[in-house]
Amino acid sequence: MNNFFADDLSLQGDRIIEHKPAISDKTLRINLNKNIYGSFAEIGAGQETARHFFRAGAASRTIAKAMSAYDKQFSDAIYTVETDGRYVTETRLHKMLNHEVKLLEERLNHEENPDRLYFSYANTVTTIDFAKKFKGHGWVGIRFQNAPKGAFNEIILHIQFKENDVLLQQRTLGTLGVNLIYGAFYQHHDPKKLIYHLYDHLDKDQLEIDTINFSGPAFKDVDNRLMSLFLVKNGMADAVMFGANGQNILPANTLFRKNVLLLRGSFRPVTVVNIDMYQNSLQQFLAKNETTIDKTVVIFEITLNNLLALGAVDEQDFLDRADLLCALGHTVMISNFKEYFKVIDYISEYSQEKIALTIGVPSLLEIFDAKHYDNLNGGLFEGLGRLFKHSLEIYVYPLQNDEGFIVTSANIQLHDEALKPIYNYFKTEGQIVDIDNFDAQNLQVFSHKVLNKLHAKDQSWQNDVPETVATIIKEKQLFGFESL
Repeated sequence: MNNFFADDLSLQGDRIIEHKPAISDKTLRINLNKNIYGSFAEIGAGQETARHFFRAGAASRTIAKAMSAYDKQFSDAIYTVETDGRYVTETRLHKMLNHEVKLLEERLNHEENPDRLYFSYANTVTTIDFAKKFKGHGWVGIRFQNAPKGAFNEIILHIQFKENDVLLQQRTLGTLGVNLIYGAFYQHHDPKKLIYHLYDHLDKDQLEIDTINFSGPAFKDVDNRLMSLFLVKNGMADAVMFGANGQNILPANTLFRKNVLLLRGSFRPVTVVNIDMYQNSLQQFLAKNETTIDKTVVIFEITLNNLLALGAVDEQDFLDRADLLCALGHTVMISNFKEYFKVIDYISEYSQEKIALTIGVPSLLEIFDAKHYDNLNGGLFEGLGRLFKHSLEIYVYPLQNDEGFIVTSANIQLHDEALKPIYNYFKTEGQIVDIDNFDAQNLQVFSHKVLNKLHAKDQSWQNDVPETVATIIKEKQLFGFESL
């Protein structure tokens, strides 16, 4: 069995030692492996993945069945009806995999082929529309065995098409499918390498993978939050999200028809200030917009730039932050958006409802600092236009300066006072709002100072974080607490 999974590809840290077999070589290698056998169910873009295996030769040794249930009535009869009436969903993909794996187990004689490794590959996608307004997206997955008669493992991912032609999107999907099946059998022992090679013979301008989850005994030690981080680090996704349960979630589903309140920070660790900002800005946002919490999603965003602040990304440090936020029940976004207008552009792709930022005075000063927009043709004016065009609201937490003076959005001094009329316009329009009811005693609390206290064994760090946070840090031994 070991020879079946031998591979000369290697991953050193996050650096790939490249060797990319041709797609035809990948399919032929699988076809010639007499122990890999399964089914293909592809809906929405043709049987693009199965086609590669048929063309490679010896496909009868791999393919038990290949099908496309394009007609909705046929599809519903096979996989049942979705409660929301949609077909390109994660739920649909799971139903497809469940159904096809069940048929494999019911119809194939395991005793005649005791060494066989069964799999079912499925996708449900929608390609670019005729008007080329919506480029399309899809769910792709595989359920497979990595040991004869063993339990099944699963890899599920969501993709966003970027190409402007249906045929190109179909070819891209077929290549991705081959890479996924090949990776499942020959690279499952190293999920990062598997993810990296999903882009073999593809370009990141062709598609984006914005969600991926691994499950099953072969991936029992895999933390899907690290897989999310890997996607962003390697430019495969601009942003990814995971929920309080630590599982990656689709941004489009999370943000769809929801008001969005975004808090960006290091959260290293979460402090009383972070919670004060979150609770008070949320309360004001809901009241100002006459909405409710069930119609609103709160996102805690950590940028890649923040994670790289100490040099290379420290995965354990990232997991400590994630563990803390997840334990508090929050949804977390990891993004590659350095500028605020980029994250607002991203959110507005999926939500047409109200969007708000919760930030401190220093971040507000950065927003109105022209040096941050040198890469835009329109400079600061273009950046501000993109930021505020979605009727964005910014909730500002005050700062206490070295002289003890409390700085708010009302008395702030910009780096360039010539911009004050523009600033005042957004302020007057109610798009820049001071956070009320803040606790002045917390204004000298900063995450980096709390961390320094913790490492110095200064027990007063516990006064600077919520009691729940202190308990979690000690119980889970986060941020190096174990070594104290």
